[in-house]
Amino acid sequence: MADSTIQQQPQKGQRNTSVLHRLKQATVVVIHHAKKHAGVGVVCAVAYFDPGNWGVDLQAGSEFGYALLFVVLLSGLFAVFLQVLASRLGCVTGIDLASHTRLLLYNRPKHTLLYRWLGLYPLYVLAEVAIIATDLAELLGSAIALCLLFPQLELWHGVLITAFDVVFILAFGDPLRGKPVKAFEALIAAMVLAILICMIIIISKVNVHWGPAFFGFIPSKRIFASGGLYTSVGILGATVMPHSIYLGSALATQDRVSFREQDLDSASTLNQDDEPTKEIESPILKPTKTSRLYGMCKEAVIAPFRKPPPNAYSTSATRHSEHTNNTYEFVRAHVYHATTDMVGSLLGFAVMINSLILILASAVFYYGQGSTAGSPAGLFDAYDLIRDLVGKPAATLFAIALLCSGQSSSLIATVAGQAVCEGFLTWRVSAVSRRLFTRLLAIIPSMAVAITVGRPGIDTLLVASQVVLSVVLPFVTFPLLYCTSKKSIMSVIKTSPSSSVQTLTYGAQNEPDPFAIQTLDRAERSVSVGVQDERVDYSNGKLSIGLGVLIWLVVVAANMYVIVELGLGNSG
Repeated sequence: MADSTIQQQPQKGQRNTSVLHRLKQATVVVIHHAKKHAGVGVVCAVAYFDPGNWGVDLQAGSEFGYALLFVVLLSGLFAVFLQVLASRLGCVTGIDLASHTRLLLYNRPKHTLLYRWLGLYPLYVLAEVAIIATDLAELLGSAIALCLLFPQLELWHGVLITAFDVVFILAFGDPLRGKPVKAFEALIAAMVLAILICMIIIISKVNVHWGPAFFGFIPSKRIFASGGLYTSVGILGATVMPHSIYLGSALATQDRVSFREQDLDSASTLNQDDEPTKEIESPILKPTKTSRLYGMCKEAVIAPFRKPPPNAYSTSATRHSEHTNNTYEFVRAHVYHATTDMVGSLLGFAVMINSLILILASAVFYYGQGSTAGSPAGLFDAYDLIRDLVGKPAATLFAIALLCSGQSSSLIATVAGQAVCEGFLTWRVSAVSRRLFTRLLAIIPSMAVAITVGRPGIDTLLVASQVVLSVVLPFVTFPLLYCTSKKSIMSVIKTSPSSSVQTLTYGAQNEPDPFAIQTLDRAERSVSVGVQDERVDYSNGKLSIGLGVLIWLVVVAANMYVIVELGLGNSG
């Protein structure tokens, strides 16, 4: 017995070592894949808690308490579904949703001009309206945050300051090129973490009744109360952002594991008999550190004003039949990582932050000491009450989080505008031109409201911009659902070698002929190996199609209700 016990001890130690080794390997793999693939989800998630969300969530919490948390969760799930579809579309096909819309409508065999002028161009205008409405919310949110941090500023001062704020931040690179710009993704991730940390600190200092709060995620009849459905549609429009769907599909086309570079390297590899040529560098022509630094700074200043080159992986095709999808190997290396990144980012950041904002408004305005139940609250009201009830530091954190939200969302709106221009019209403009175009259109109503109406008008304009986004949403999601449900669009070719050597290497008696195998030269061997092409389908299944149709119908029905309510003057 003693001998058997002694023999078992090394086995247990070996098992423990084996488990630790596997855990270490798994950790290394997770970190490696996170460094390679994480980023797109965080970038898209920013759009789902922009200042427009803040305005709608604050209004929802102050008027209806925790009841509309269910709408926040439901909208977040809608967003996850649609963003995953957009990501799969870009990853499988190699082009974004805007380009797919152009391929669907630009060069139809019959009634070509009718499809362009009644289909393609109106959809482009609606996409631009969505981006302008989004940028309007970012502009107002950033201006309000500056006024909260610096009380000596007037509201219209903040609008002017934030009119040209993000142009120079785009100097570090074009996020829409073939390779991801890690500096851009890192900047967005830092702002997202700052927002989340600020909200957690603020919530920890507010008296929240967590039991009723969690019950808010269950459907309630109060959603259909007076003004409740209007605000719910505002939450839907603020959460499921049309421009983020375009941007997510564009960023999903990027090569994040250097697949294309490997293909280029393998295509240009020299034969074994060839000798590689060595480049002789002249020490006189070698740039110094100072000149390299000067060149980098110069490029960073000039880049935003320069028209970007065509995307290396965009298409000049005018129909889907002229376009070739990505390879099966590329899709397998990206699509599942992209899905995990998108789902984790939207649920972990977007739904979480939106819920915290609504819970904050409910605890402070609806149930708290500053209770004004039934009266809508805005960003200024939230800041003032947090300052009075919790303290100046918490109110400052609130303003900082709002500013980070506005700035990060502004970056996303600009990049999405570039993707829409290039996809719909193959029109490429500089980052500065794109920024000025959206900001100048957004600044006109912002300045008019800020000067004439003031704070109440700003809050109303924020909520109205989100309702506009909800109205645009069905027109954006219909091409997405259509394209991702078509096998002809979402299929890739999987090439697998199938051996046909036996016709050459087997003798008359159907016995292997070693001599025949040995005498085959390389060319004969390559010819003797056949290629079997298998089509792999990544289109939506019946369940996904049904769920997509249901989401689309819910959005359309909610929008029709809001339009009727606005016509009757019963928006609440």
